[in-house]
Amino acid sequence: MCGIVGYIGYREAYPILISGLHKLEYRGYDSAGVALLNEGQSSISVYKAKGKVSALEEVAKDKDCTGTIGIAHTRWATHGEPSVTNAHPHLSESGNLALVHNGIIENFSVLRDQLKNKGYNFKSETDTEVLVQLIDYYENKHHCDVLSAVRYALNKVIGAYAIVLIDKRQPNTLIAARKSSPLVIGIGNEDNNEFFIASDASPIAEYTSRVVYIDDGQIVKIELGREMEISTLQAEHVDVDVTEIDVDLNMLDKGGFPHFMLKEIFDQPKCLEDCMRGRLEAMDKRLKIEPENIQYGINLSAVKQYRAQLMNAHRFIIVACGTSWHAGLIGKQLFETFCKIPVQVEYASEFRYRNPVINESDVVFAISQSGETADTLAAIELARSKGAFVFGIVNAVGSSIARNTNTGTYIHVGPEIGVASTKAFTGQLTVLTMLALTLGHEKGFLSDADFSHYTEELSKIPSMISKVLKQDEKIAEIAKTFTYAHNFMYLGRGWNFPVALEGALKLKEISYIHAEGYPAAEMKHGPIALIDADMPVLFVATHHQQYQKIVSNMEEVKARGGRIIAVVTEGDEQVKEIADQTIEVPYTLNFLAPLLSVVPLQMLAYHVAVLKGLNVDMPRNLAKSVTVE
Repeated sequence: MCGIVGYIGYREAYPILISGLHKLEYRGYDSAGVALLNEGQSSISVYKAKGKVSALEEVAKDKDCTGTIGIAHTRWATHGEPSVTNAHPHLSESGNLALVHNGIIENFSVLRDQLKNKGYNFKSETDTEVLVQLIDYYENKHHCDVLSAVRYALNKVIGAYAIVLIDKRQPNTLIAARKSSPLVIGIGNEDNNEFFIASDASPIAEYTSRVVYIDDGQIVKIELGREMEISTLQAEHVDVDVTEIDVDLNMLDKGGFPHFMLKEIFDQPKCLEDCMRGRLEAMDKRLKIEPENIQYGINLSAVKQYRAQLMNAHRFIIVACGTSWHAGLIGKQLFETFCKIPVQVEYASEFRYRNPVINESDVVFAISQSGETADTLAAIELARSKGAFVFGIVNAVGSSIARNTNTGTYIHVGPEIGVASTKAFTGQLTVLTMLALTLGHEKGFLSDADFSHYTEELSKIPSMISKVLKQDEKIAEIAKTFTYAHNFMYLGRGWNFPVALEGALKLKEISYIHAEGYPAAEMKHGPIALIDADMPVLFVATHHQQYQKIVSNMEEVKARGGRIIAVVTEGDEQVKEIADQTIEVPYTLNFLAPLLSVVPLQMLAYHVAVLKGLNVDMPRNLAKSVTVE
């Protein structure tokens, strides 16, 4: 959630900060602000606005925006409503310090009362203002430099944070720190005369490929002309580990599409080819997926440990949230079908607060697009504390999950900007499929012939998705019929039940229509009471397992006046006689069907939201990366 950008160097900071905020808009936010240490470095100018970054630009356009040092922020409200007063950056009462902050300070109320008793006054309702006042207090109390004051303050706070701070009394210095909230620093040149700071690499990539990922409990001091200093909260020195990143900047623009979400839906054929590249060699009937020691570079000892852990595991546990959880439900079927190993799928947000039975023979798969999901990170920490081996499946290179799991793999689908996940979901399914097939073959549960056949069929999926995408205009027409709906039901069975859940989630996320996903057989256990002429029902009914049973479910809906949309296999005439609308997908093997059947549901949700005039890429109240509880 939220977005942080910081700059210190020789260029004008303001254009870099504003450009960075625009690149972070996908994370979700309700207000924006910027603080600049002005030319001459005698004062800090702060400009803030409720609403979009464009509103901030309007506020700042006639103001003094000079200066080569600055910090900026997009806020997603936690403490205090969206407003100019509550927007970041926040100034200390002395006016010496400006701070931006992602995360939640859980004990802010106690700290605020203590500071009030010491004479501090507060303008906002935020926990962030408490933190900047606390740093100011320690700086004055101990007559120390700002780095020491930050260390004193952070040892007093409870919660999550990524912060960047400027102090007008130390005008060539930025201080940054993190705990359970992402932060990355870009190194602009070899002379230490330029540094970039951001919540993720997207605002940095156009300026440098050399980045440093900050770990939990670390504080960074950046001073022009000097090497970056990293230390712990206990003032212990930490070596600086510079990583080279490779971000496709073309992935960060819309490429001629009206929305990122539509672009990312249409990106899926290429993205899945990228996901399979170097892993799936269909011509030779081979599939190879190795762990990446999730920094993520191939590591021989990690490969050996990976094989031993997965081959000998007694149980797999999948932890995830949202769309990634739906991918995990399909992963469960894949692993149980091909690897003959019991699998449980857990909401990370629930798993972390139970006392789950975990042991050293378990492998925990953590799935997250961003690699920064707070609940999933906490679930990983819990699993590792109990001795489990943790395998991460993430998209964002260098993310926190990538650095806190034993090993894992990237899905390699490129940056996903639209808040509603599309290509990351199919990328996760592709990786889970490759893992399950590889492990099942190595364990002897898949014959060479079946393994070759399945991998060859998997290699055809990108071209099949391209065929589905050609129905975009038809799906847009279908969407016109159903924009009136206030409720929607999605039904599927077997491999397609999680697809029904994912389709319902997409519609909820971006069109604000209440939608529920169910196993089709469960319809008679309650949901059928909702069926009437105003309740559209979408069946995911490709020609696979339980096909005739799901056709019977359609007949039951039709008999009660329900409106039916069905996603079916090409050439299905039986369902066409029943459904009001059908969308065809090519035939594939049953376990690969979700990779195709989910695409029309993504497109339908998109077109319904567009017809309703909604902000598809940044739906209300949602953030791309949920980095707080």
